[in-house]
Amino acid sequence: MQDLDKALADIVAIRTQIARDTTFRGLGSATLAATGGVALTTAAGQALWLGNPANHVGLFFAIWVAAALSAFALIGVEALRRTRRLHAGLADAMVLNAIEVFLPSAGAGACLGLVIARFAPDQIWLLPGLWQVLVGLGLFASARILPRAVQAIGAWYLVAGLSVIAISAADHTLSPWTMGLPFVIGQVALAIVVQRTGGGGDGDR
Repeated sequence: MQDLDKALADIVAIRTQIARDTTFRGLGSATLAATGGVALTTAAGQALWLGNPANHVGLFFAIWVAAALSAFALIGVEALRRTRRLHAGLADAMVLNAIEVFLPSAGAGACLGLVIARFAPDQIWLLPGLWQVLVGLGLFASARILPRAVQAIGAWYLVAGLSVIAISAADHTLSPWTMGLPFVIGQVALAIVVQRTGGGGDGDR
């Protein structure tokens, strides 16, 4: 029994290592582009109907959190479906591997939002830029499972986030477009990278 347990443990370790060394193909370009559409719709809707975000800070961020959760759901459902088809027996390991890569950035973003809202509400204007920086760091961390060209999109989010902080620092204002436009450009660019580097297109569906 001990030999059997060791053999099973070795198999699990080998499968895990293979999953770590295999390019993750669970991201679909059309779905990534759709999340850019979610960001564009959210920004445009807030610009037209929300008025001055400073008067509706809670609603401003609640809408963006809802948009982010919708985008995560779209990507997650698509990733599960594609991974089970394209990675076959490695599907579960590949999905867990992808979660391990992106979860720290997502968790840090959620914690930042809660802490700033609770203890430093006057600094809430920093959140859009900080969230963009964290997305960039998450994409840098994904270099081992996604095409290396994705790092260019990570650099975009990093530069965009820092630029948003610099632009907003003068008057500490919130804007639907400084939140939304970097995500529109970033997600569409990410969709293009995934499409061109193999494997996120409709032909893989």
